[in-house]
Amino acid sequence: MTFLFFLTIITALSVIAVLVLGIISMMKGGELNKKYGNKLMTARVVLQSATVILLIILWMASSK
Repeated sequence: MTFLFFLTIITALSVIAVLVLGIISMMKGGELNKKYGNKLMTARVVLQSATVILLIILWMASSK
């Protein structure tokens, strides 16, 4: 249970980090955004999905 909690925190912080990197790359624009924009968006969506799944698992485990 504790491991899942810390894993959830790590994935949530990773979502924030990827989101900030994506915003920075959009602000800079140019080649950086063309090269990494879609990859960062995909990484954010995957990490958000993992975070939500972990939150659901934690919720289900705590309700037992």
